[in-house]
Amino acid sequence: MDAEWIRGLAGGILIGLGGAVYLLGNGRIMGASGILGGLLDGSGRSTAVERLAFLAGVFTVPLLIGTFADGTPETHITSNAAVLILAGLLVGVGTRAANGCTSGHGVCGISRLSLRGIAATAAFMFAGILTLAVMRRLLGVI
Repeated sequence: MDAEWIRGLAGGILIGLGGAVYLLGNGRIMGASGILGGLLDGSGRSTAVERLAFLAGVFTVPLLIGTFADGTPETHITSNAAVLILAGLLVGVGTRAANGCTSGHGVCGISRLSLRGIAATAAFMFAGILTLAVMRRLLGVI
């Protein structure tokens, strides 16, 4: 039986639960890019321990699940290093320009019926679809 959809559902539930716990625990919206950005630019020094704990969880939990789960989920990521680096840079610039990422705007913003979150998520989705179409159909790099 294909369990990929169950893993996706479980991951989505855990992300939503994490956002709710983060909001209830400290009264702030969970946004991964904002948490990381605050560490990198120094604006989050007063909450550095909290931010580091969050990021440690983001990296540690998938490693633990991957270690104990049977089989590794199939991915369709490109092996082209230049594309991966460019994509990472563009995601970073985009999240700074939008003042948040999919976790802040998509998960937490939409669940709170935030118009800004809904608009930002729609823009993310449109940009992702457009980028995929250009990279795959026009440039053939994915």
